[in-house]
Amino acid sequence: MRAPMAPAATLAVTTRVLNQLRRDHRTMAMLIVIPCVLLTLLWWMFDGDDQTFNRFGPPLLAMFPFIIMFLVTSVTTLRERSSGTLERLLTTPMGKADLLAGYALAFGAVAVLQAVVAVVLTVGLLGMDVRGPIWVLAVVAVLDAILGSALGLLVSAFAATEFQAVQFMPAFVLPQVLLCGLFVPRESLPDVLSVVSDVLPLSYAVDAMREVQTESSWTSGLSVDVGVIAGSGLVALALASATLRRRTA
Repeated sequence: MRAPMAPAATLAVTTRVLNQLRRDHRTMAMLIVIPCVLLTLLWWMFDGDDQTFNRFGPPLLAMFPFIIMFLVTSVTTLRERSSGTLERLLTTPMGKADLLAGYALAFGAVAVLQAVVAVVLTVGLLGMDVRGPIWVLAVVAVLDAILGSALGLLVSAFAATEFQAVQFMPAFVLPQVLLCGLFVPRESLPDVLSVVSDVLPLSYAVDAMREVQTESSWTSGLSVDVGVIAGSGLVALALASATLRRRTA
């Protein structure tokens, strides 16, 4: 009988995935460079209008890593499954939880680098105004990216091809972007949409970013937001482990 989790197996998967990412320069560029390019483009669009950039910057600092990690993780996992790599790994004494935890740790490590680079850019170079501690902003950005990775792993369990994984984006990501409070304040949404927004994790990611921007200390509201983001990521990983298939249909 397999143990529920094997740290050595999880670490082995983490190391393998990190080595693959290190050799895949295009994927690393997408993970690290693209969020910075998009944030810089946003700043350039507003042509130095600090007030507007400070309004949209924090939500998009939560959104861009989330979306990109979702795409890269779902496609990468599908590629591993379609090539037979996951099938071979699951024939070893490695459980699904070990496998997905390894992927989550690997992409989590990349998320840390991604978040640090994006925060240094937006706060240090682009001048985004943040009253709270910068490290808290980085922690929230990391959690947002990890949440995107966890949802990407979940989606990969239901897709048969890489193209199908990308097709899940409108269902999993776009409703969250529309209802997270970026375009219309959540309290101004119609009642039904407000309820839907309350159960979408990206809403709490955007709220957390705005909390860090406006409050000088860690607040109870920020604790709730961070807890929901982290909890949603764990639930997504658990569901991904329960639904992961050995072989592509």
